[in-house]
Parts: sequence; C-alpha cells; structure tokens
Amino acid sequence: MRHIAIIGSGPAGYYTAEAAQKQWGDDVRVDVFDMLPVPYGLIRTGVAPDHQSIKGVSKRYEATALSDNVRFVGNVMIGKDVSVAELQQLYDAVVIATGAPHDRKMDLPGEDLGNVFGSAAFVGWYNGHPMFANLDPDLSGDTAVVIGMGNVALDVTRILSKSRAEFAGSDIVAHALDILDTSKLKRIVVLGRRGPHQIMMTPKELGELSHLTRAAPRVDPVDLPEEGEDALLEPGLRKSVTHLRSFAAIPESHYADYPIEIEFDFFASPRALIGSAGKVEAVEVERTKVEAGRAVGTGEVYTIPASMVVCCIGYRSSPIPDVPFDERAGRFANDEGRILPGLYCVGWARRGPSGTIGTNRPDGFSVVEKIAEDMAAGALGHGGKQGRPGFDALAERRGLDVVTFRDWKKIEAQEEARAREGAPREKFVDVADMIEARKG
Repeated sequence: MRHIAIIGSGPAGYYTAEAAQKQWGDDVRVDVFDMLPVPYGLIRTGVAPDHQSIKGVSKRYEATALSDNVRFVGNVMIGKDVSVAELQQLYDAVVIATGAPHDRKMDLPGEDLGNVFGSAAFVGWYNGHPMFANLDPDLSGDTAVVIGMGNVALDVTRILSKSRAEFAGSDIVAHALDILDTSKLKRIVVLGRRGPHQIMMTPKELGELSHLTRAAPRVDPVDLPEEGEDALLEPGLRKSVTHLRSFAAIPESHYADYPIEIEFDFFASPRALIGSAGKVEAVEVERTKVEAGRAVGTGEVYTIPASMVVCCIGYRSSPIPDVPFDERAGRFANDEGRILPGLYCVGWARRGPSGTIGTNRPDGFSVVEKIAEDMAAGALGHGGKQGRPGFDALAERRGLDVVTFRDWKKIEAQEEARAREGAPREKFVDVADMIEARKG
C-alpha cells in the first residue's frame, strides 16, 4: 500500500489526488491536508463570487474526496500542528499544493498607508476568507486605483462597480455586500505599466465590463496601437484588444448615464503612494514606453488622486519551515516538481501563480508520474510507512481537532441553509463558527 500526503485542498491538491487514484487504483491511500476546516482553496476564496460556473469544478473534486481511498484532513496547519518532516516519516511521498496565498509586494514608498490592499487580501475579504474577513475597506472616497493588467484586476474592478442587484445568484459574503452598498466611488482607474498588447486579461472578463448597470469603461484611443498590428497577436489576446477598441469608441455622451467610470490608464508605472494621516490620497505615476516588451520610464511624472488602492500584481507561496524556498520566485525550490527525496510540489507552489484552474490537472498527473518513477527506482525507501493510521495516532496525541469531509458537508449544508434569497450559500467567515457548524 502506498501512502501519500497532499498539503493543500485546492485544485492542484485534488487533481494530484485524482492522478494518484488513476495511477495506483485501490493500492494507494491519500490524505489531503488543509489549514482551514473547509476544502477547495482558491475555488472557494479566490474565484470571483459572481463566477459561479467556474466554482462548479468543485463537484469534480468532491467525487475524488468522497472515494474510499482519499481523505480530507481539515483544520490542520502543516509547519505548526505537524511538521513536514513528521509527514515524511509517515507517508511514502509528501506533495505541497498550497498555492500562492500571499500578495507580491510592490516595494513602493507609501505601500503601508491605510486603505491600500493587496489583491489576495481584498479578494479574500469579499470571498469570506477567515484571514481577511475583518479587512473593512473604506469606500467613502470617489477614486479607487487598481494596479495590474490581469484578470484579478478586472475581478476587483467589477466587484467595486456592481450594484447590489447585480450580485444576485453570487456567493459574495454579507459583510462585503453591506460595505459595497455604502460605496461613493465615481472613478476606478486600472493602472498598467505596459500597453494594450501586453495585457493578461481574457476576453470574457473584459467583455463583462460592457454589461454593468452603473459603470462604463473608458480607453483613450491614443493608447491603442495601429489596428493592423493586432493581426500579430494570438487569438485570445486579439479578442481582448478588440474589447479595448470598442471601449475607446464609446461616445462621450454615453458616460452621462453611468455614475462610475472605469478608466484604463496604460503605459503608467506607479512610483509611490502618497497620503497623510496614515491614509492613501494619491498615486504618483511615471509615464512609460514599451521597448522589447519591457516598460521603460520616460521621466514624465503625474499624480492620480486615490482614496483607495488595490494592488493586483501577483502572488507568492507561503514558506514552510525546513522546506527549500525560492524567495525571488516566491515558490518552493524544485526541479520539475521534485524538492527533496520523497518531497514534491505541484501547481502554483511549484511553478508560481500562472495558468488557469485547469492547468493544475496535467501538473498533478505529472508529479504523480515522478512519484511513481521514484518509487520504482527505490528512491523513496522500502515502503512500510504507517500512513493514515500513523497520522491519526499523532493527531490524537497532540489533541488536534481534525475536520473530515463528512464534517465539511455538514458545514456546507449550514451555509446553504443560511443563504440570502437567490444566493447559493452564505459562507462562515470565522473558523470557530465553521467548527461549530459541523455539529449539524
């Protein structure tokens, strides 16, 4: 019998568990660990609450989680409750699938001013992550600056723009909905260091900005390259740029009907955040030009008023004690998923925050192939590890309050029961409340 521990219950974790099942059938036992009492990682706390169809992939993970040889081990923090070294003593292979839950820093003056947030924190706030439930952003000012040119920046912009009615059918948490209701924002500036041909925004997400009831997008036609240059782009990016061109063609009179403008500011690199009394008031920006794909400063500096800033420039994995970590890349140091003998990583923890949810599936299957190769070569010892029974004995000795998948289903049922009308659920945003809810 092979025993595998997976640290992290998001897409990378469950795709890896699925791959292990396909590789070894009934001859494997997989324990999927998570620090929270609830599974699914960024499916639950990262995917936008108004993108319910994307969250539907969790049904696939549930099928894996409910099988006899895969077990969810929630409410256990690896590195604190149990060390990686202890897991390695108990399991034939340990796979780190923790994703990249922390914001990459901008390293700008003024970054620590009030009402400045990283996207991991801000997205976690409106998605009900327990770490960020008390964020309490101030939306009483009139201008928010969103830094970044990817889909996360679009998610943040869209959430800030929507009316309460537009959240029907979403699972945005009540505390966020109530604060968004008080918003006085009139302008959201989406700031990007490079130009329209270098964006990482996908057509679907950009297209959604055309259908908001109280916000309209604005692009300066001067920022757009010659239309003939679009032919050189890959098809997805070409469609995205087509959306930007349609925004640039919106007549000025159109904006009178919308209380919020979403303004794309290309070729703009933030240099400092400016504020007083501990709170942000403006972003100092340098105009750039693109040379060989890179943003180069021109020396022209200007200031954008900003009552709030959300930085969406990428994520970092969380180091785990005694596991080699690449600080510069913000991920675990690895060779195609191998960290140390018997220790592997997968998904964002392996490659950094890139790709879609589906990208994690081939990643999971790839790392399981490597585990199988190492087992066949005798690189993982001679078997005989205790696996699940060994961990259970350790958990009992330490008094760990482990949450099972059966417990999670009770928590889920309670969240569904307390949902506002039309919403799929109202998430618990406090770990203690989740633990209490498993009593049914």
